[in-house]
Amino acid sequence: MTQAAEPTHTTLRQPLASEFDPAQRPWVYVNGEMYPKGQASVSVFDHGLLYGDGVFEGIRVYNGKIFKLGQHMDRLYECARKIELDLEKHVSRAEMEAIQRRCVQVNGIRNGYIRLVVTRGVGTLGLNPFNCPEPGVICIADQIKLYPEEMYRDGMRVVVAERRKVPVESLDPRIKSLNYLSNILAKVEAIKLGCLEVVMLNIHGQITEGSGDNIFFAKNGELFTPPCDVGALEGITRRFVKDELCPKVGIKCTEKVFGLPELLEADEIFLTGSAAEMIAVRQVDEHTGGKITREHKISDGEGPITAKLRAAFKEVVTGDDVPED
Repeated sequence: MTQAAEPTHTTLRQPLASEFDPAQRPWVYVNGEMYPKGQASVSVFDHGLLYGDGVFEGIRVYNGKIFKLGQHMDRLYECARKIELDLEKHVSRAEMEAIQRRCVQVNGIRNGYIRLVVTRGVGTLGLNPFNCPEPGVICIADQIKLYPEEMYRDGMRVVVAERRKVPVESLDPRIKSLNYLSNILAKVEAIKLGCLEVVMLNIHGQITEGSGDNIFFAKNGELFTPPCDVGALEGITRRFVKDELCPKVGIKCTEKVFGLPELLEADEIFLTGSAAEMIAVRQVDEHTGGKITREHKISDGEGPITAKLRAAFKEVVTGDDVPED
């Protein structure tokens, strides 16, 4: 078997209108070229495939604007640095942004979702990452829907995962890496119990996040969310809610370390994420070995604080000035 050629990341030329057949969407950027969905692929020697070695971003597109693109790029390049991948050496930020805009353009996306993946690249069958001379870059611009619409109105039921978060000292969850197996296995617990999301604790029993969403809870008119150093991703939507929307609507939001008992006493709970946006949690269940042991009703649906913040969120992302900073 011949090892695949190393990827190159040249700026994409302007496409002709007839080049990209809409019937073959989404057209996917892979290492310098655009491919229709059915032909997009990576080398079997890519360390992203072999070892989950790489980082990624999930980014929303609203009204043709890439929401908080600057912050997503800050995180992507910082996460790459933390895994000893000098991404800037191979792909500049300006080029990475151009790749995303081209994918949005080619696929006719007005409102949608970008999945941007940076792998360690093509290498050998050994673990050594320095045998991979150039990172791989994949960009998909398409649609995504994690939860049914009625859950945004009525709230969702979640379950506390038995599986704990990987300790920060082992693999910091603030690195948005391709190593998501722990989160996936926690989500499997939820799916088997008829839920679509979980609450994950760290090894000390502190609340961290969901399998793919950050967690907020309201009590007596105030809002709280775990600090990321307990084992949660520094979510871009989390930051937007905490630092921009809360001051805008006059709600105090505090980072706080807390455990399950305090969460279960909340007046409201909601989750945030680029794909999930904002969604209320109406019930939190506990289980042992796949059998529900306790059910904790939090609210009848979307509470007033959640509703107020989600309305403010919608106002921003449906407006004419969607922030790309």
